[in-house]
Amino acid sequence: MLKQQPKQQKAVSTVQNANCVVMVPPKEFAFNAETALDNEFQHQVSQTTEQVRELAMREFRVMADQLRGAGVQVIEFDYPLGQIETPDAVFPNNWFSTTSDGALYTFPMACQNRQQEVRPDALCAALENSGRKVKSQDSLVDYLDQDAHLESTGVMVIDHLNKTIYAALSQRCDREVLEDYAERIGYERVVSFQTALPSGKPIYHTNVMMAIGEHFCVICDEVIPEFERRFVIKSLAKDKQVISISLEQMNQFCGNILELETDAGDKVIAMSQSAYDAFSPAQRAQLSSHAKLMPFNVKTIESIGGGSVRCMLGEVFLQKC
Repeated sequence: MLKQQPKQQKAVSTVQNANCVVMVPPKEFAFNAETALDNEFQHQVSQTTEQVRELAMREFRVMADQLRGAGVQVIEFDYPLGQIETPDAVFPNNWFSTTSDGALYTFPMACQNRQQEVRPDALCAALENSGRKVKSQDSLVDYLDQDAHLESTGVMVIDHLNKTIYAALSQRCDREVLEDYAERIGYERVVSFQTALPSGKPIYHTNVMMAIGEHFCVICDEVIPEFERRFVIKSLAKDKQVISISLEQMNQFCGNILELETDAGDKVIAMSQSAYDAFSPAQRAQLSSHAKLMPFNVKTIESIGGGSVRCMLGEVFLQKC
């Protein structure tokens, strides 16, 4: 479960919250039959593709504008179209990550049409045009040759302050690739664990069941086997307020939230309106004690895509130029 990683001489992120995010407009958004094989959060709808994309684009635009209005830098990555459509491109946090020493990492995605989303050169250009320069690139995509996958901060929920990575193992989160990434960025601890939904399937992405802020954690611990659950909660509770959510709340994306920082240094927690409504008043009060809550209506995106607000935000820890 727990592997101690050797310390690396890398100046990786020493803050928990990013003040800049990448968002991708959902111009090819649609129900993705490939990812639906292990993503029980996806649902098909009766609307036409054009209707779905219009609704998704409206949700995206409101969310991006409101985040900017709050003081969070939003970089819109209007990616170049390829021969294969990328219906899940609106969820960019699954294929890249960044560190404060200027590194961009890219990851091996499990589904073929999601592998088409990995466009590091185009992303580097978009980042640099927005004042965030990439100094080096590193890729774990070669693990695809071994049919091994690691879908970035979809499967890794990271406590940057304690240099600890939490990850629910699944076909989208291979233990070997996970530990390789942790070693590359110099993070000493990997806490990996099993999960099981009522169907018996594992959680497809860790970030639908848990989120870590600077001083809090939200987690649906009932999906973790008891013998591992105690260890995970004990690790989190060392310096975080642990807010436990139910399976029903997880299904409303209460675990799919992200704490961010504004230009003024204030903290906000981005979440969907569905998640906000599903939190109890006491839980909302707990979260509000840490940061301002910012709910967004992304019902179309989360219902059809099976991911919510956190999945739409690719954190940028790169320093300003």
